[in-house]
Amino acid sequence: MGHDTDTAGGRLCLVTGASGYIGGRLVPELLDAGHTVRCMVRSARRLRDYPWSERVEIVEADATDPETTGRAMDGVDVAYYLIHAIGGKGGFAETDREAARTFAGAARDAGIGRLVYLGGMDPEEELSPHLRSRAEVGKILLDSGVPTVWLRAAVIIGSGSASFEMLRYLTERLPVMVTPRWVHSRIQPIAIRDVLHYLVASATLPAEVNRGFDIGGPDVLTYADMMRRYAAVAGLKPRIILPVPLLSPRLSSLWVGTITPVPGALARPLVESLRNEVVCSENDIARYIPPPPEGPIGFDRSVALALRRVRETDVATRWSSAAVPGAPSDPLPTDPDWAGGSLYTDERSCRSDAPPERLWDVIEGVGGESGWYSFPVAWWARGVIDRLVGGVGLRRGRRDPRRLRIGETVDFWRVEEKETGRLLRLRAEMRLPGLAWLELGVSEEDGGSILTQRALFHPRGLPGHLYWWMFRPFHDRIFGVMCRGIARAAEQDRSPAASRTG
Repeated sequence: MGHDTDTAGGRLCLVTGASGYIGGRLVPELLDAGHTVRCMVRSARRLRDYPWSERVEIVEADATDPETTGRAMDGVDVAYYLIHAIGGKGGFAETDREAARTFAGAARDAGIGRLVYLGGMDPEEELSPHLRSRAEVGKILLDSGVPTVWLRAAVIIGSGSASFEMLRYLTERLPVMVTPRWVHSRIQPIAIRDVLHYLVASATLPAEVNRGFDIGGPDVLTYADMMRRYAAVAGLKPRIILPVPLLSPRLSSLWVGTITPVPGALARPLVESLRNEVVCSENDIARYIPPPPEGPIGFDRSVALALRRVRETDVATRWSSAAVPGAPSDPLPTDPDWAGGSLYTDERSCRSDAPPERLWDVIEGVGGESGWYSFPVAWWARGVIDRLVGGVGLRRGRRDPRRLRIGETVDFWRVEEKETGRLLRLRAEMRLPGLAWLELGVSEEDGGSILTQRALFHPRGLPGHLYWWMFRPFHDRIFGVMCRGIARAAEQDRSPAASRTG
């Protein structure tokens, strides 16, 4: 039977789908709320890179296997069902049905006190296969004999959410869009922070509550509205949307698959679901769970929160070092490769016979009088172009020829991060259709050192993508020569002030 795990009222919560988008964000919220968490996954190694993995119990089980699922539920008070076969191989509806029945039966046999399920809305109209499967799972769990709350949400806004990523890529990559009729479907999106608020609070609902609840944000929008407002929040030019009646759901999904990196097996059911209007028909959840302390988050703010690490200066940290996200709307390092927006990279490494400390001296002396160790004329020309379009150019130089401090300028860069002897990260302040960084790192190897060099570019809209590919051939030459030039300068024991060319 289930049991309380501590005197503060914390419960033992089983979280399925812990390696997924919602589950990976729910676990730390439950831990912060004082609950004990057990994660059920098919392979424990999938949770290895999560920052909270050391704080939870991990069990391996398959939701379609009654034996392993039953063992995972031993002693559990609350079980979160966050499993969905969408995007997998074969028919997801049958897999969903089998898993839900197995899970419901195991929960009943284990005497679990509460099931919590996050699914889609259930409008009174013919549903897409995706929404129909989500609704069927909800009804299976409600009929299980275990008190169940089914939270019904529409589009979830947060970096890493498949629906949000589809919106992001379509809006950023297409200034003019010929779109199918579903762009006029009404949708009530909800921020990931608010979803997590309701999920966590559902763990302590009274035992007599056994029903579904619609949850949504304060805005009801069409998909076209969402694209236009996303563009405004992201600082893009207004998007032109031209709906046409000719694109079937299948053709629409092929179109989405071509424009965005969202996998086709995932894009198609999502696109098919957009033909249904998903708007809350009731707000009964307020009788049991109060709104978030600051009130429900509107669409514009939820987008701004989702883009926070893309728009702010710590985006390179998020991509380059898999930093722990600071909020539920931030990306996790284990999100799918296609999540989080586009980020182009140019990565290189060079060995130097110089010791790491000498290599670091050269790195810390880049720019200004020392130059950039590759094609000085090209760097000068880029600075001139930047000045002509209203940028800062190369005139700023640097404060000190040998030492850098976080926040100061180096030509048309600014020092964003410095870990002495190990890492220098510069953020570009030149005029660009996007955001750019340059990272230079040092490590020791066999009596010498390794220079790792990485250029990163986050494009803004279609001009940003075109910019990257137009200049890619020059990057291959300039960055390649730069890496080798810095390594050679360290071997020659040249002081930074004397290293003026490449």
